[in-house]
Amino acid sequence: MLATPYWAVHPFGIERRRFAVIQAAAARARRLEATADIDPTEARRLLTTLPGIGPWSAAEVSVVAYGDRDVVTLGDYHLPHQVAWALAGETRGSDTRMLELLEPYRGHRARVIRLLTLGGIQAPRFGPRMRLRRIAAI
Repeated sequence: MLATPYWAVHPFGIERRRFAVIQAAAARARRLEATADIDPTEARRLLTTLPGIGPWSAAEVSVVAYGDRDVVTLGDYHLPHQVAWALAGETRGSDTRMLELLEPYRGHRARVIRLLTLGGIQAPRFGPRMRLRRIAAI
């Protein structure tokens, strides 16, 4: 990954800035692999010391790579709405409301979110709709 030029990954929709973060993480692969043997909370803290990796990315990595069954990704656009819809029938949610609704599941909150996602549960969408356009000439 370190020797891969940017132009090789650009066709996959990866911007230069994100690829730089991937390369920086790859350069520290040995240190990152060592985080697999420590507490997920501490591992997330160490991940966020890397440039370009914030709390959202660290939480997502923690669920998959560290098997953290309780971490909740904050700052996601869709996730609070999904949780509020599935657990309370509310069309819109916030990070605060999501944490309130997930509190009874403490210890397994990441698992609950995963089950909601796998179940295909999505909050109603309220975005603007485009009119149908004629794309072929008659």
